[in-house]
Amino acid sequence: MKKLLLWIFLVAVAVGAGVAAWGLVSFKGNAVLQEKELYVSRHTDYEALLDSLKPNIKHHFAFDIYAERLNLKESFKKGHYVVKDGMNVIEIVRMLKLGLQTPVNVTMNNVKIPAQLAGKLAAQLEADSVELVNVLTDKALAKKMGFESPLTMFSIFLPNTYEFYWTVKPEEFVERMYKEYKNFWNGARDEKRKRTGLNRVEVATLASIVYEETRKVDEMPRVAGVYMNRLRTGMPLQADPTIKYAMQNFGLRRILKSYLKYDSPYNTYINKGLPPSPICMPSIQAIDAVLNFEKHDYLYFCARPTFDGYHNFAKSYSQHLANARAYQAELNKRKIMK
Repeated sequence: MKKLLLWIFLVAVAVGAGVAAWGLVSFKGNAVLQEKELYVSRHTDYEALLDSLKPNIKHHFAFDIYAERLNLKESFKKGHYVVKDGMNVIEIVRMLKLGLQTPVNVTMNNVKIPAQLAGKLAAQLEADSVELVNVLTDKALAKKMGFESPLTMFSIFLPNTYEFYWTVKPEEFVERMYKEYKNFWNGARDEKRKRTGLNRVEVATLASIVYEETRKVDEMPRVAGVYMNRLRTGMPLQADPTIKYAMQNFGLRRILKSYLKYDSPYNTYINKGLPPSPICMPSIQAIDAVLNFEKHDYLYFCARPTFDGYHNFAKSYSQHLANARAYQAELNKRKIMK
C-alpha cells in the first residue's frame, strides 16, 4: 500500500512538474515562428486579427487561454504592431490589448497639391484620403495656425521621413507637421529669411518654383537669384512651372504661347510678383537655395538643348532669345510638341 501511495505521489509530482514546464514554455517561452507586421484597422474584427496572427505564432492554446482571461476579443486596439522573435504569448496579448504600437515611417515628397499629399499619406497611414484631404483643406485649421488659406498652410509640409503611429488622426498629423515646421525655421534660417525680404510662405513659394525649374542642387541658388532679381526690379517672374500649376496639367513638357494667357492668379506671365501659394512641396535644398540665393546680374535662363537638366543663363534679352531658340530647335528635333 505504501509503495502504491509513493508511486501515485511520484506520478503526481511528475505530472505537476510537466504541467508547470508546459505552462512555463507555453506562456513565457518564445511564441514567434516568424516576425510579422500586423495592421489592425477600425474594420478589423477579432477573427480577422487571429487569421493574420496565428500562422506566425505557436502555443495557440496558451494564447487563447490568456486572450480570454484579458477579454482580448472585446478590447484589442487598432494599430500597427510588430510581432518580434522572442516575444511570448503574454507579451503578444498585452501588446494588442494595450495598443503598444510600433511607429511607421511616413515619407513625404514630390507632391504638388493637397489631394496628392492626401493620397500619399493614405497609403502609409490608417486614415483614408478623404479624411486627410478634408483636414488638409480645412480653412478653420489654416486660420488657427496663422495661415490665410489651406493653400498657404501647405508650406508647413517639409519633405522628409517622419515617425508616426499608424493610427494618427489627420488633425494630429497636421499639428505635428506644424511643430516640425516651426522647428525647421530656427534662428539661423529666419535671420537669412529676413535678409531676403520675404516671409516664410513667400520663401516656400519661391522655393517651389525653383524646385520645379531645376533638380540640380548646385544650380538652385543661381535660379533663385534670377527670380530675386526679377522681384526686385518689378519684372514678372514668367516661370513656366506656374503655368503648369495654373492649368493643373503637370505633364506638360512644352509651354505654348497660347498657355501664357491662361487666366489664373498663378500665371506669373500675366501677374507680377509671387503666386498666391507654393506650387509644390519644395525640397529643403530648394528652400535653403532661396535663403542663400546667388547674387548676380542674370535676369533670364533657359534649359540647355543638351537636356542634361542644367540651364543657360543670360543678362540680356537678346542672349536669352538665342538660348531659347536653340532649346526650341532641340524640342522640335525630338518631336516634343506639348
